[in-house]
Amino acid sequence: MPHSEIRLHGFDTNVDAADLPDRFNDPFDYEPHPLCVAAAGMVRSYMKTRSEWGDEIAAGKMFGVLVVRDAEDRIGFLAAFSGNLAGDNDHPYFVPPVYDMLRPGDFFRREEAEISEINRRISELESAPERIAAIRYAAEIGELAAAELARAKETLNGNKARRAERRLHTDDPAELDAMIRESQYQKAEYRRLKQLWDKRISDARAAADISEKRISALRAERKRRSEALQMRLFEHFVIMNARGMTKNLCEIFAPTPQRTPPAGAGECAAPKLLQYAYANRLQPVAMAEFWLGRSPVGEIRHEGCYYPACRGKCGPILAFMLDGLDVERHRQRETPSPTVIYEDDSLAVINKPAGMLSVKGKGSAPSVEEWARQRFRNAERTMVVHRLDMETSGIILVAKDLDTYRKLQSQFHDRTIVKRYEALLDGPVAADSGRIELALRPDPLDRPRQIADPEHGKQAVTEYRVTERRAEVTAVEFTPRTGRTHQLRVHSAHPLGLGTPIAGDALYGHPSSRLFLHASHIEFRHPATGETMVFDCESGF
Repeated sequence: MPHSEIRLHGFDTNVDAADLPDRFNDPFDYEPHPLCVAAAGMVRSYMKTRSEWGDEIAAGKMFGVLVVRDAEDRIGFLAAFSGNLAGDNDHPYFVPPVYDMLRPGDFFRREEAEISEINRRISELESAPERIAAIRYAAEIGELAAAELARAKETLNGNKARRAERRLHTDDPAELDAMIRESQYQKAEYRRLKQLWDKRISDARAAADISEKRISALRAERKRRSEALQMRLFEHFVIMNARGMTKNLCEIFAPTPQRTPPAGAGECAAPKLLQYAYANRLQPVAMAEFWLGRSPVGEIRHEGCYYPACRGKCGPILAFMLDGLDVERHRQRETPSPTVIYEDDSLAVINKPAGMLSVKGKGSAPSVEEWARQRFRNAERTMVVHRLDMETSGIILVAKDLDTYRKLQSQFHDRTIVKRYEALLDGPVAADSGRIELALRPDPLDRPRQIADPEHGKQAVTEYRVTERRAEVTAVEFTPRTGRTHQLRVHSAHPLGLGTPIAGDALYGHPSSRLFLHASHIEFRHPATGETMVFDCESGF
């Protein structure tokens, strides 16, 4: 198959019904089905034939494939890219956009041209010689005023000091009265001088403000028209689901906390693929999204890696689109219970298994917090002092009373607690040791993913040491000097860090049986005794 009337591609080999999954995979939590991997390989082969797109693809782009079954039970796949490609959003090999806002004559193009004209007028006003001259003149007047008023103030203060000295040596009423009149006159002169300069400054700024007011008005008009255009565009993105129902993006996002769709909503690969399948009566079987090219600035993407759909843009959309499909939901795997490394009346040192939450979450997944409350029932109040990612194993502290909790929290805040981690990295690491400083912040459109942001992120510092180099992986010891969310995972995977993700990292690298990251060492001061406590717990990686 291909079918010329629709953009459906056949596989290189025959596909038997036994090869198909029982349920459609959850796009937010999956390992790619072998058919998706095969389809992605065919997409990559096709991309190699389009050399004119080489530079753009090398810069990085997300693609997606959707394995489908047609009305005659034949199996094929659809392909899509996120956003635009080569200045267009519709190419014959790939499914078309949900709504083609780039077609000639469309309202989006017309209004975009109007907004571009506003941008041109703003740029013209900003670079106008008379505006630049007025701003420069206002600045010069301000500097002259500041200098002359400073000199006048210095003179005023000097005269005041001399009068004070003279008053110490005279009791003559006439002379004292004359000094009062002199002081009043000089203060009045200073006020007149200041008023004169204030008037000159005001006049100079008024000339500069004329263009600034015009620019501000144009910026306000641009903002108003851009927001209106965006909302009108969202109304034209009419999304289908498996039951044949339709909603536009405004309707889909209205019940969500953000209420308004984010920019680019509906333009990712996953919604395009499902929309096209529904419109052409193709039954979705399995889907995967993968990255080609370099990692974008701040984010972490690796060539050929598969990634879950983004939750900010695609979460509400896919929740609607998947309604009516038999979707495989994430199955909570069995996790062993934590083990107690050390315990006394104040605290306990616990070895948390991978796959267990530190504190109770929204779902039913087990947590150390709940386990500890059952395990230490006689404790005054059981509290987890710090957290590990769900997929990270290793040492975690539990306080048995509020005072112990607060004192340990204070040690974490003051960074006097030493923690070390063992990790297996999914490839080679160049240096034997080093220090990574890469500021981090959450990605608001794809939580819990973190991104590197030197301007708005929080300081994050990690020291590392290679402990063993194996054929496929590198064993590393991490000593975090700060405690940011996903710090070790991002510092490992990011190109400005080690450029090699931790093995099994589904968010920043390649998913596998588990995340190979283990909190292996901790040092702290016992809140009750003041004794230095040191504990080790090897991972066995």
